[in-house]
Amino acid sequence: MIRMLKAFFKENDKKIVFAFLSLYILVIISMIIQLTMGNYQNVFYCILALILFLIPYFIDKKTAITLPNTLEITILFFIFATTVLGEIRNFYTTFPHWDTMLHTLSGFLCAAIGFSLVNILNHSNRSFMHLSPIFVALVAFCFSMTIGVLWEFFEFAGDTYLNKDMQKDEIVTKISSVKLNQKKENVPVLLDSIDKTIIYSNHYKKTVIIENGYLDIGLTDTMKDLFVNFIGAILFSVLGFFYLKKQEGYKIAELFIPKLKEKK
Repeated sequence: MIRMLKAFFKENDKKIVFAFLSLYILVIISMIIQLTMGNYQNVFYCILALILFLIPYFIDKKTAITLPNTLEITILFFIFATTVLGEIRNFYTTFPHWDTMLHTLSGFLCAAIGFSLVNILNHSNRSFMHLSPIFVALVAFCFSMTIGVLWEFFEFAGDTYLNKDMQKDEIVTKISSVKLNQKKENVPVLLDSIDKTIIYSNHYKKTVIIENGYLDIGLTDTMKDLFVNFIGAILFSVLGFFYLKKQEGYKIAELFIPKLKEKK
């Protein structure tokens, strides 16, 4: 481990080393605090973050792909923002748009990765065909959206089997449903002014009253996440398209596109 860290510090740019060290130290401090408090689930999140921090290094070291500095630093901060700030420091609840920001960034980064995979194949000597810029951008978009959907599947599984509430509940003020149609017709009945909802658990003998609406169990959150993932994916796909078209103003895309290492 020590040898690996020494190699990392020696081979990487000072900006990446600084970002890595800063976040690594913050995670370790957070892990020690959570350990003393007996919050072992949060300790697991810290260990997970420390492991995930090493992924960019292994990609750069063990594959023929090199990650741009901007992408690598963004990935490190993304991991820190989701695990330590989001889960342990409860930013998901404290800052209402924290999750939205991260899903937008995730859509953007996944599109960049999907874009690079196709672009690398495009420039490979073994490739028997070369795809047009519009098709590369389309694949990048579809790749990002697929990752977003798979993540929502994961959140749904966590809620269903582990009762984690990863798909955050929200208070919704109206219902439009055919289930409320007393004539059993396929015509939705609209309740657009819900005063309160009463939830009673016969098992726990508890009653919960929700004022001014009812408790949506994750559908709204899921659709919001997919929508902002869509925005992030579209944004990078457009940047990537014009980047391939050699438009000078869109070279910002290059900062997030992994490339093949140059042969020495």
